[in-house]
Amino acid sequence: MSAEETPEQPETDIPDLAHADVGIVTALPIELNPFIGQLEKRRSYTGGKYKFIGGTYDDKVKVVIVQQAVGFAKARAATQALIEAHSPNWILSAGYSGALQPDMGIGDIVVGNSICDQHGHSIKIDMNMEANEKTGLRVGRLLTADELVLKADDKKQMGIKHDALAVDLESMAVAQVCKEMQTRFMAIRALSDDMSEDLPDEILSLMGETGTMRMGAVVGAIWNRASSMKDMWHLREKAMHASRRLAAFLNMLLPRFVE
Repeated sequence: MSAEETPEQPETDIPDLAHADVGIVTALPIELNPFIGQLEKRRSYTGGKYKFIGGTYDDKVKVVIVQQAVGFAKARAATQALIEAHSPNWILSAGYSGALQPDMGIGDIVVGNSICDQHGHSIKIDMNMEANEKTGLRVGRLLTADELVLKADDKKQMGIKHDALAVDLESMAVAQVCKEMQTRFMAIRALSDDMSEDLPDEILSLMGETGTMRMGAVVGAIWNRASSMKDMWHLREKAMHASRRLAAFLNMLLPRFVE
């Protein structure tokens, strides 16, 4: 069994998840798989267009995760569905992000104290958390972009223009819904790519909506550029490191939501 697989436990002694302490919105299964594997009394179900995974963490925190395809509109809809189904006390936008500052490394955790987008909108997040750069914890502004940012030079310019630490595709959408529905919100992102190199162009065609590699696109990429598979394997390793770091941070954070 691979490190990414998270087999479900038998559906016995299933907790009442009609209400959750914490709801988590994520885009790709790979982002939270290490964390999901730690949930107790875990079960999954499909509600409408979305896959929900529920369970308890440390036998006391009720958690429900909704997974949806990448992008702003789908993140909004998934967040609304999660709140309506489980009325969580908190919503977390959790997953990958790209560094917008040169001194940041793969696996660094970014907690947003504000969210902005490329159209002049911004939301301030009322939170009290201090950065600790020695442990890779950053606190600052997150940018939600309209599309995946591949080029390191583009990231540099975005970081300067928006005074942001990292970029993702969903946090503003989740924050907006939480503000409208009066649900407390945090954005927690793990860096899966830094500013040391460009992302390969093939990533746009290789990744399916569920976060899996589309094999037809993989074959085509290898045919067109022999180094594509090496590049994608390198990205996968960095992504898994970011996922493990994100899981470790959530392990530390979640008990605080029920204190």
